[in-house]
Amino acid sequence: MKAFRFAGALAASTAILISLQGCEGSKLAPPAASATKAAPVSSVEVTVNPSGPLVVKTAVSEFDLTPKGYLQAFLIRNGKRLTLDDPAADAAGGEATVAGKHARDFAFYLSKAVISDATGKLGTLGKRIDITGHSASSGLDETLSVEVYDDFPTMALLTAVYRNPSQKDVILDAVSTQEHRMNAKLADDKVAAYQLWSFQGASYDWGANEILPIPEHFSRPNVMGAVVKGGAGGGIPVNAFWTASVGEAIGHLETLPLVLSLPVSVAADRRINTNLTLDAQTTLKPGDSFATPRSFVAVYHGDFYEPLRTYSLALQGEGWTVPKPNDQDYGIAWCGWGYEFNVTPAQMLNTVPKLKEMGIKWATLDDRWFTTYGDWDPRPDTFPGDSIKKMTADFHKEGIHSQLWWYPLVAEDGRGKYESHKYVLSKVVKEHPDWLVLGKDGKPARVFRDLVVLCPALPEVQEFHKKLTKNFIGEWGFDGHKLDNIYTVPACYNPKHHHKSPQDSINAMADVYKIIYQTTRAMKPDSVTQICPCGTTPNLAWLGSMDQAVTADPVGAVQVRRRIKWYKALLGPEAAVYGDHVELSDMKQTKPGQWIEIGRDFASTLGTGGVLGTKFTWGESRPKFQRVALTPDKEEHWKKWTALYNEKMLSRGEFKNLYVYGYDSPEAYAIEKDGRMYYAFFSPSSTEAWKGVIELRGLVPGKYRVHDYVNDEDLGEVDAANPVLQAAFTGSLLLETDKE
Repeated sequence: MKAFRFAGALAASTAILISLQGCEGSKLAPPAASATKAAPVSSVEVTVNPSGPLVVKTAVSEFDLTPKGYLQAFLIRNGKRLTLDDPAADAAGGEATVAGKHARDFAFYLSKAVISDATGKLGTLGKRIDITGHSASSGLDETLSVEVYDDFPTMALLTAVYRNPSQKDVILDAVSTQEHRMNAKLADDKVAAYQLWSFQGASYDWGANEILPIPEHFSRPNVMGAVVKGGAGGGIPVNAFWTASVGEAIGHLETLPLVLSLPVSVAADRRINTNLTLDAQTTLKPGDSFATPRSFVAVYHGDFYEPLRTYSLALQGEGWTVPKPNDQDYGIAWCGWGYEFNVTPAQMLNTVPKLKEMGIKWATLDDRWFTTYGDWDPRPDTFPGDSIKKMTADFHKEGIHSQLWWYPLVAEDGRGKYESHKYVLSKVVKEHPDWLVLGKDGKPARVFRDLVVLCPALPEVQEFHKKLTKNFIGEWGFDGHKLDNIYTVPACYNPKHHHKSPQDSINAMADVYKIIYQTTRAMKPDSVTQICPCGTTPNLAWLGSMDQAVTADPVGAVQVRRRIKWYKALLGPEAAVYGDHVELSDMKQTKPGQWIEIGRDFASTLGTGGVLGTKFTWGESRPKFQRVALTPDKEEHWKKWTALYNEKMLSRGEFKNLYVYGYDSPEAYAIEKDGRMYYAFFSPSSTEAWKGVIELRGLVPGKYRVHDYVNDEDLGEVDAANPVLQAAFTGSLLLETDKE
């Protein structure tokens, strides 16, 4: 049998050969007991019904595979079988597009299912089921492989392999898998079918909500991995949907940032359609096969946190690693961006007295300290001579660490501009024109800010970034990075690079960011590497190459809170997540694309376990800097909250997912730290009053005093057996509990 042809990054992977030896029957029987100690046995049960469905069952879930390949998922909770899956009669689970024609007539022979022990990386126990099928319209054979592991009992993995059994070539344009039709009415008959909350992990558009209730008319392509319009792109390949009682998620479990889409749309019947779609763009020779990435469907109770945490843990089982934060990752940070593009060392250093008064130990030199993207030389008009090196030394003398803003992998080629900065031909492009990523048209590919891209797959480009990192950290004395505008890179068609696949550049992006992170950590173990995907979700490619996440230019406090929560799911409940500048917690739009930042909502960061940040200006009388100036009123407010943060350090606590976003009212969060439970409740807006009963979930048995630590008020006693409290607040209510 010939090796499979894989999509995108899978092309270079080791070929997977699936044995289709016969095995059929009904419910699996456990192996015979050993004469000595019995070997562990999987608790996953498989029942084969020849006419369908084939049922895979764990203690908490059930996955039913129909003869048409639709994998319907159920959550088993409180003795009930709950689902959002609402397949139409005879619904297919996927399709193949062959020579422009859609083939959805794959019929699978469930009675011939091959059942074996799972042998992947997600645990030592589990079951794998291989089922073959055929499409009369396309002539293709298809094998579906379903895996369910004891260690991940709410998740079913699915791989589809298409094979050309004919004696002629077959043009395979695209494939889709994990097709699901969601219906909220299955969980709540009082709502419309489309009324589900959702998390959609695509890096889609600056400021767009990645968490939203699905409206009646909705369609989003959710392209993953590739550059999208406007220069964003990358994303976390997960779509999640939930109600108060049950949720369902799909995505892929490959550790590479594959280019594919996870579209979501509301159909005419008001149900929500989603799937995983992949451009195959290949020709299958006789006997050749094409495999999809390993996708998954997962069921859960809760909101987006649950499937993202499961996804992260499964990905780690596959070999993905998450950096462990150091002490400095949790320090409050001030950023010089309040002074905008033309900041000077004097403006940076003049804030030192206020930073020290507030217990702020980090200062960030932000955008446009440099002459040219790609060369990264200090501007002679604002940072002449060795002033940048002297500035970091002066910060260090005051006990303050410093971060440097920069934008890896991009350069100027003499075309275009950004803001007031007109582009020139950078030295790196002039000296190394062959380093550039080229598009299909043979022209330099461009990304955000209309910049060209250095191909990350080239060893010399990787070495170039290692030298830059050593210069910034070693020679100039910075203690970390603020890597900004970081999304993805374009596919590379430069013939001089001799790529095996155009996606080599997209995959290799991870290598460059890993080099930056590991080089920095080796030079300064207490360094901070932050990566900001401005206004969107992060990219799987570099998610594991930073020790401080950031809410990435949130549009208001709601996005701050939600992004801290899903970063805690992806990177761990004790992850360091920078809440970004507090000024972003309240914004007014003056015209499309332009906002005024007037926020002062520290509670949304502190209460959810994030790291505080600010960009105030100090000692400047010019009107352009007054919008974020530290006025006497603001100074008092800032000092109160920075003191509270440094006292409580909830960012180092364990985030507990005890409340369901979109359904629990008021919006609530919980953190456990040093044996105490801390809670944060939020009204729908910062100026809106909320009154009613709140529930303090997660308390161990006993009685507790409840303290509003922001206003230093005792709110009475609760018993863990019935931990409810009458409350009234506007904006936010932050509580701690002491066991009596």
